Amino acid sequence: MTKQTSRISLKKTEILVVDDEPQVIENLEALLTDHGYSVISAIGGINACDKLLRHNVDLVLLDLNMQDKNGHEVMRFMTENNIDTATIVISGESSFSTLSRSLRRGSYDYLKKPYDPEELIATVASALRQKSLESAHASMQKKLKHSEELHRFIVNNSPDIIFMLDQRGRFAFLNSKIERQLGYTKTKLIGAHYSIIVAEQDKDKAAYHLQFESPWLQESNRVATLRNNGRTKSFEINLVMANKSGSRYYEITIFPIKQKTRKLNGIRQAPNHKTKIISLYGTARDITEKKEAEDFIHYQAYHDLLTRLPNRALFKDRLSLSIAQAKRNNSKLAVMFLDLDRFKVVNDTLGHTMGDHLLQTVATRLGACLRDGDTLSHFGGDEFTLLLPELSSREDARHIARKIMRVLKEPFPLAEHDVFVGVSIGISMFPDAGVTAEELIQNSDAAMYHVKGRGKDGYQFYVNGMNNRSSGRLKLERDLRGALKQNELNVYYQPKVNAITGDVIGVEALVRWHHPEKGIIYPSEFLPLAEETKLIIDISEWVLETACREVNQWIQNGHEAIRLAVNFSPKQIEHPRFVNQLINQLKLTGFPRQNLEIEISENVIMNNLEHIVQKLNSLAEYGVSIAVDDFGTGYSSLSYLHKLPIHTLKLDQSFVKGLHNQPGQPCIVNAIIAMAQGLKLNIVAEGVETAEQYAYLKKLGCHEIQGFYFGKAQPANHTLAMINQKPSELAV
Repeated sequence: MTKQTSRISLKKTEILVVDDEPQVIENLEALLTDHGYSVISAIGGINACDKLLRHNVDLVLLDLNMQDKNGHEVMRFMTENNIDTATIVISGESSFSTLSRSLRRGSYDYLKKPYDPEELIATVASALRQKSLESAHASMQKKLKHSEELHRFIVNNSPDIIFMLDQRGRFAFLNSKIERQLGYTKTKLIGAHYSIIVAEQDKDKAAYHLQFESPWLQESNRVATLRNNGRTKSFEINLVMANKSGSRYYEITIFPIKQKTRKLNGIRQAPNHKTKIISLYGTARDITEKKEAEDFIHYQAYHDLLTRLPNRALFKDRLSLSIAQAKRNNSKLAVMFLDLDRFKVVNDTLGHTMGDHLLQTVATRLGACLRDGDTLSHFGGDEFTLLLPELSSREDARHIARKIMRVLKEPFPLAEHDVFVGVSIGISMFPDAGVTAEELIQNSDAAMYHVKGRGKDGYQFYVNGMNNRSSGRLKLERDLRGALKQNELNVYYQPKVNAITGDVIGVEALVRWHHPEKGIIYPSEFLPLAEETKLIIDISEWVLETACREVNQWIQNGHEAIRLAVNFSPKQIEHPRFVNQLINQLKLTGFPRQNLEIEISENVIMNNLEHIVQKLNSLAEYGVSIAVDDFGTGYSSLSYLHKLPIHTLKLDQSFVKGLHNQPGQPCIVNAIIAMAQGLKLNIVAEGVETAEQYAYLKKLGCHEIQGFYFGKAQPANHTLAMINQKPSELAV
């Protein structure tokens, strides 16, 4: 299971984006489209009102401060024209009066600019889900209303249980419906006390409402009689009734039957009228399905259906209540934000079904760590949140964080694999790290990202300044979106050297980002973000096109044997048109197909082996070489080496680095190289940095060497100069 937006229905969701700044609209369109939504844009409030009349949209993202017609006027227009569409306000204003006014106008939520894309997408999904649930509830209510109208027709033919109780609470009358619904015969019940058909858990409730001497019944009847000018008013209660096969919910409507008494008072014998309840007439309607449906809708609105845990909305509600209680009691509480480490690897390798199963198992283990009164929530994707009220100190939170880390370090058996995941935990304490629900959640999230920045698998309490990282990440995403358009990305090339001759026989294309403010940014800093935002597809296509064009010039100028290696992301390989797009790119650039080698990691291969086999076979038949990157680090199953048209294995640099300082590492390297030789595969060693490593790998029979020992990645012109050098001049 990946971090993704749930689909509300089979119809593609349409979202109207309203703002008077085109750049804001463009950014929102890109974000929403990437998450599968259909976007309609409107510049300004007047344009928005026109499109609201012409389009039946599912959601409106609305700015407040617009010149022609502001957001409040647009919401008033929607109200006046009965446009029942959920609205999320996105504005730079954050005053209480503005927020209050927006919510009074019917806004579902209020996000402050600049917004957090993940929070925005989560809020959009929540609003659409809530709207869907409301529509389902309205539809159900409509059906129930129709059912009730039908019952009113049938009531003349005794559709419900109709009964009459005497002053002692005994059945004086029953219709035949009692037999069909509860399984009792009328003859058995006539003269029997009503409690015989009331379920045990509701007997006290029934006695309070139905006994003639009940203070509630007497007082309610007196007040109702006064308010209705002497007319009798009915009373309704819900009771669980026992039948022969279990119990069901009934709505009981009671009509007191009263008798007036006349008494002469005083010398003049003035009449004094009093009323006395002499019996109760009532109907009992089965509302079990209605009750169960309402309970189910309520459950869906506040729980995650995968893990059965409270969702984001219920967690925030409980957190707000706990904060109020902590303020009254002058006590502490903690919020933990948990993000699973390596979940994406498991999801990509074993599939979404196993990913879902892992989340369910994690939820079970986390639940075992809780105290009574704690709340565990599935916040979405691989994220969980934990509310810990009534703490005496931060040591209590630290103890639970360590307990969580211990239970999650144990292996998770999935599909015949023992999977290991870690957890990054951010902790915010009330009141030190925030006094509102939003502050505590946001700050625990910031602390969690601080853990990930340190290397993952740990916990961290929030301290001031951590939120700067979150804002920096948002800016980095915005800059990355503009990097392609502004030609800030460059392709660098790292040489691949023949282990025997020292000649440069190929290059691997790598991407570098020349940021206008930060200078060169390496792939490890921005490619994970590109994967999350799906920009990786555009970046990979650009790298392939640029590398093919530049290296083809070298080939045309006399370096016919130079091979180009390009690494492809999982998202690009999974694209249905991956093979066709790659072949088309080779045709457009005129790049010789036999000179191209595509690199795919083991994890991508094992994720969907049969599907990958078809794609790689098509490319191999076309003449493209296939290399397995980072060999030995994934969920290896050596059988796939026979199924795939593989030409090259790339020995991961982690094995090379440990050749001379980790016992047992040389044996692993020897085995991998011997296996590759036995399968007649080309073997490339990555990360070679020393003469000792080079000599050892050369002696073992490694075919190609790649690493800093022969040169770092360089721009095209520097790489060409490196290719033209003599082999003896290459080593540094």
